Amino acid sequence: MKPLGEPLRHLRLMSRMGQAIGADLSGALAAGRISNQDWADMVTRCRGCSAPGQCAAFLAEHEDASAPMPGCLNSEDLLRLKEQAR
Repeated sequence: MKPLGEPLRHLRLMSRMGQAIGADLSGALAAGRISNQDWADMVTRCRGCSAPGQCAAFLAEHEDASAPMPGCLNSEDLLRLKEQAR
């Protein structure tokens, strides 16, 4: 099993991906649409990603995006939160 990536790096990538697609992760947490455990699970999934460099490159090229980069392990949750923010 591959070791998990550095927590702060992945937290930042996940937050930036949420911002890029219009999913307000902090707002969802504050409003109770996701729990602390949901947040932790998302960070852990991100830390298990084998492509953080590709994620950073995607974010550098896509300040605004309609969806997370292909293969994002949190894509489903991020898209759900994006829809709830509307």
